[in-house]
Amino acid sequence: MKKRPAWFAPVKNFILIVAGILSAGMGLKGFLLSSRFIDGGVTGVSMLLADILSLPLAVLIPAINLPFIVLGYRQIGGPFAIKSAVAIAGLAVCVAVVPYPDVTPDLLLTSVFGGFFIGLGIGLAMRGGAVLDGTEIAALLISRTSNLLKISDVILLMNVVIFGLAAFFLTIEQALYSIITYFAASKMIDFLVHGLEEYTAVMIVSPQHLLIHDQLAEMGWGVTVLAGHQGYGKHGVREQAQDVLYTVITRLEIGRLKAIINELDPNAFVIQYGINDVSNGKVKSMPLH
Repeated sequence: MKKRPAWFAPVKNFILIVAGILSAGMGLKGFLLSSRFIDGGVTGVSMLLADILSLPLAVLIPAINLPFIVLGYRQIGGPFAIKSAVAIAGLAVCVAVVPYPDVTPDLLLTSVFGGFFIGLGIGLAMRGGAVLDGTEIAALLISRTSNLLKISDVILLMNVVIFGLAAFFLTIEQALYSIITYFAASKMIDFLVHGLEEYTAVMIVSPQHLLIHDQLAEMGWGVTVLAGHQGYGKHGVREQAQDVLYTVITRLEIGRLKAIINELDPNAFVIQYGINDVSNGKVKSMPLH
């Protein structure tokens, strides 16, 4: 495979971040602001304060994100923090000077598509190695200091507080529409970051593991064989070895995998769970003919 030039990755990241800024600006000015809806996270806090205090959103976005960028610099690294700071500043400039049209007065369309464009923007920026919202940085740092909370738990708790305040300072209706905006943005971010082909790890325990292994290999999936021993219930560990198959596939291929397993051993013990990312190895099957 021909090696890509050194400038390719920086240019690609720059294009992704700029596209993310423009998309997020569209979500904010083209949809949400005219209806006084907010998003979740730091962006939502900025929008809520801009509405309550009548301050410019373009000033509040970088001001409120600044502490999180500093934390990101200390905990994650300089390049990430610098790109994120530039991206957030770019979003603030975009909100201040780009004349986006007010697309629709329909409240449901506003909440859904406002979230869509914001999620698209945040996801593209993350693909480019930056963030447009400091929420993820804050959640990561809090989760590292707590054994009870995961990143997703922290983000959820933060947004519960934010939308509760929105219901108090705005209206219940605006808060509910804002929750729709948040969910639309979250789904779009997940799609862009993890992709349609979200990876799934599968472990297979079966006496027919040799046949299943050969069939999976024939399909083009990478398979790892783990040495194990049979054991269950009060009988404990048996001396008889029982190899365990481990493979990583995309969720679009789960149906094909289960069909193969059921054909060879309907009683096979199968465990599957989602994973966020995979690097190297072989996770793509051969195309169907």
